[in-house]
Amino acid sequence: MGRKKIHSIRANMSIKTEQYVVDNYNYAKKAGEKFNMDPLVILAQGSFESAWGTSNLSKRYNNFFGITAGGSKNEYWKGGVYQAQNQYKLKFRTYESPQDSFYDFARLISKNYPSAHAVAKDYKQYANKIAHSPYISESNGDNRTSYMNGLIKNYENILDIAKKKIYSSQEDSHSEQPQ
Repeated sequence: MGRKKIHSIRANMSIKTEQYVVDNYNYAKKAGEKFNMDPLVILAQGSFESAWGTSNLSKRYNNFFGITAGGSKNEYWKGGVYQAQNQYKLKFRTYESPQDSFYDFARLISKNYPSAHAVAKDYKQYANKIAHSPYISESNGDNRTSYMNGLIKNYENILDIAKKKIYSSQEDSHSEQPQ
C-alpha cells in the first residue's frame, strides 16, 4: 500500500473516531452519571461494539453495544428486536434513541456485571473484568484478550479526542461566561 493510501485510511479513521466521540459523548456522560460509570469507558465499549458508530446495528437500530434481545423490557428497551442475517442469527435489541441504548448498556453493566461495574472508573481494570465476564461469548467468535486490548486502545484514543474536542470546548465556554 502506498503512503498516500495509508495516510488517507488514517485520516478517514481519525474523522470517524472523532465524529463518534463528539456525537455520543453527551449520551455516555448522562448514562455514566446515572449509573456511576466513567463516560469514556462507556464510549470505548460502544466504539468497539459498533465499529465507531458505523455498524448497521448502531446506525439503523440505535444499538451501540451489541446487546442481545434476552431479558425483560425496561424503561430504555421497549422490546424491539432485530435478527442478524449472519451465521449466528442472533437477535438484538432495537432502541428508540441512542440515549436509550447508552442508558440500557450502563444499566445492564451495573445490574448484571457487578465486578466490572465496581471498577468502571478505571478503564484498564474495567476492560479486564468485562473481557473475562459472561458479557463476552467466545462461542460467538469473541476473543477475550483481543476484546480487553481493544477496549484499552479505544479508551486511550477517545481520551485524546475528548481532550481536544470536548474538554477544551467546555473550558472555553466556561471562560466566556461572565464572572
